[in-house]
Amino acid sequence: MQVLIDAGPIIAYFDQSDPAHELVDEFYEEYTGQLFTTLPVITEAVYLLRSSVAVQNELLADLAKNVYELVHLVAADFQRIAELNLKYKDLPADFADLSLVAISERLGVSKVATLDDDFNVYRRFRTDRFERVL
Repeated sequence: MQVLIDAGPIIAYFDQSDPAHELVDEFYEEYTGQLFTTLPVITEAVYLLRSSVAVQNELLADLAKNVYELVHLVAADFQRIAELNLKYKDLPADFADLSLVAISERLGVSKVATLDDDFNVYRRFRTDRFERVL
């Protein structure tokens, strides 16, 4: 099973004071598939974990160990993100979230590990809902 992962669960996993830490920790223990994400998601997570360089480095070590498969954005993804940015301007949507929507369409992955309610609003291919695994 392939799952996209947003910044929220990554942050909650590394921050034991996060209210979702136990939920996310349990997910990590049980999940055996590949977790896909994007550089904007990792950038957001590293920034929000800025209170501890050691914790940031744990996340970077996980990237080095391929705990997360970093999917690089291509030119068509940026065009799709621009379209989505207009569509969801009232949320407002953020770049990290929209990068996941774009790669979900390109890779054909509908499952997302997120704590973000915006993924209840976002649609893949304009009509398909995401299947939230958290």
